[in-house]
Amino acid sequence: MTSVHHLQGVGAAAASLLEKLHLFNTDDLLFHLPRDYEDRSTVIAMNQLMVGRTYLLEGWVKSVDFPPGKRKSVAALVQDDFGKVTLRFYYLYKGLTDKLTPGNRLRIFGEVRVGARGLELYHPEIQVIREHTPLPKTQLTAIYPSTEGLTQTKLRDYIKQALAQFSDQLPELLPEKFTNGYALKEALHYIHEPPLNANMQQLAQGSHPAQQRLIFEELVAHQISLLTRRAYIRQIAAPPFAYSQVLAKALLAQLPFHMTQAQKRVSHEIAKDLQRPEPMLRLVQGDVGAGKTLVAAVAACHALEAAWQVALMAPTEILAEQHYLNFKRWFEPLNIQVAWLSGKQKGKARAQAEQLIQTGQAQLVVGTHALFQDNVEFAKLGLVIIDEQHRFGVDQRLALRNKGVDHLTPHQLVMTATPIPRTLAMSAYGDLDTSVIDELPPGRTPIQTVTIPLDRREEVLNRIANNCKDGKQAYWVCTLVEQSETLDAQAAQATYEEILSRFPELKVGLVHGKMKADEKQAVMAAFKANELQLLIATTVIEVGVDVPNASIMVIENAERLGLSQLHQLRGRVGRGAQASFCVLLYKHPLSQNGQERLSILRESNDGFVIAEKDLELRGPGELLGTKQTGDMNFRVAKLERDDHLLTQAHYVAGQMLSDYPEQADALLRRWLPEAPRYAYV
Repeated sequence: MTSVHHLQGVGAAAASLLEKLHLFNTDDLLFHLPRDYEDRSTVIAMNQLMVGRTYLLEGWVKSVDFPPGKRKSVAALVQDDFGKVTLRFYYLYKGLTDKLTPGNRLRIFGEVRVGARGLELYHPEIQVIREHTPLPKTQLTAIYPSTEGLTQTKLRDYIKQALAQFSDQLPELLPEKFTNGYALKEALHYIHEPPLNANMQQLAQGSHPAQQRLIFEELVAHQISLLTRRAYIRQIAAPPFAYSQVLAKALLAQLPFHMTQAQKRVSHEIAKDLQRPEPMLRLVQGDVGAGKTLVAAVAACHALEAAWQVALMAPTEILAEQHYLNFKRWFEPLNIQVAWLSGKQKGKARAQAEQLIQTGQAQLVVGTHALFQDNVEFAKLGLVIIDEQHRFGVDQRLALRNKGVDHLTPHQLVMTATPIPRTLAMSAYGDLDTSVIDELPPGRTPIQTVTIPLDRREEVLNRIANNCKDGKQAYWVCTLVEQSETLDAQAAQATYEEILSRFPELKVGLVHGKMKADEKQAVMAAFKANELQLLIATTVIEVGVDVPNASIMVIENAERLGLSQLHQLRGRVGRGAQASFCVLLYKHPLSQNGQERLSILRESNDGFVIAEKDLELRGPGELLGTKQTGDMNFRVAKLERDDHLLTQAHYVAGQMLSDYPEQADALLRRWLPEAPRYAYV
């Protein structure tokens, strides 16, 4: 690899700007791919311009106006033989004033708008040319992701130099039988400099064979990373646990319900994993209310009966505390001590909890991310259970795994109530075995979902109040268009005060992310005990909160939330035998995409169907959260678009690791220079 400093025109300042884009060497430039293309092959006369369209123009600078005062801007009048336009700049970059010297002939590219002086172009690309400078007629013009201070012209020049001087030096790492006949160098040249007759629609959609060649290579690299991580972990020793003969039976015997067949099947898969002397890495997926918590409790029995500790980590205090109360209720009658650890615990309570964990007196520990802090030491940690896995990154997952003793790594069970499409799971959780709880416990009633515009909010409020007076319990979830925990909390507070003043006879509670843990716990306990009729909340109640008597859910500004998040919120009701309803209040008018999304929720209660649509409409970030998608960090691939390549990429990755290990390692370093550290943690 050659440093960008070796390119003509790249000094310290330019190198610093390139560094902001993580472009340190010529290979980085070659793989910095266009985000768009423009046809700049035809010069348009200035009397033919239409507002809102983008054009290539040529003309002479007639005059330049630098307004007085502190506000630095410049307006240049440019004309050709047929008309004139004004070029307006609010950011004066180096060399701009020289280009705008009256008399200079310019080639201009930009969007036409209406301004104070008639037709104007704001911050167009400009180039000083001679009378007969040839047009770039042979190719489309690439538009790249950039940063302030780095013009498209300069970035294109650097990439052009890299293509000309260094593309021959790029090794072809995919074995030829997997390249579909498209050489890497050929694909890169086509993508950076496509001919004028290139299929613009294919390029815009990322479906051109040249793009798919690079996308496939990146997907293979990601699969290599996951398979390498998995292979390494399989070499590590873990404590094997015999099948629980006593504790699991005692746990199930005291419950007022039976496990479903799906729960039994998944529990058996987990038990088989735990009997091996290598770390279990299993993801349990289940729709809202499928009973993952009980499956986790049965898994814990195998470790506890073998005299090993179990840690259960959840992403929020509310969910972690609910798990703590459930596990305490289930396990303390069986003489298993359950401890609680959260980031908000201070002083004596925190020290006491850490002491119980360190000595092993606490056999089952439930908490938040505080569990993986350095100062928390386990006596004999054998099983780690992570709920709502998509809220945590790989680093956090590894941190808990590193708390094993005697060179033994704890087994790992991760759970999610956000059903993940198979192809997405292959990329996000390719290092994990997957189990699916595809059956809901009997007695659950389907939730009827309706969509109502916000201008009918008053009517909805009155109906909810009447339902509460009739003995029903309801949630009212407040969200704002601008995503902010603070602003959402303020909206919830305002709604709480509004309802209290309007309906003083109602027993109303409030819970949001800015409240102290004990305050939230007290409100949730009161709601669960039916001491409150209506709970005003933010999305902190999204996962895990279980109040069987609650049968009505209202979500304000529903159009700003992802489908899977709405499905999670909706899953807070429908947990008992009575008919349940979810009201999605949306701001009118809805976009076509918004209408389609809300109609999916009206028509389906199946989390897996909803997850597939969410992936299609909003991408993987909505399903997995920023932590998990940040770990994937794709540069050219898009899972929602390229999922058809994943199965083949998985196969090729396996072939490369077994038959071409050196090329596999080089491919990993090309696309994921940070990835190998996960394989050896």
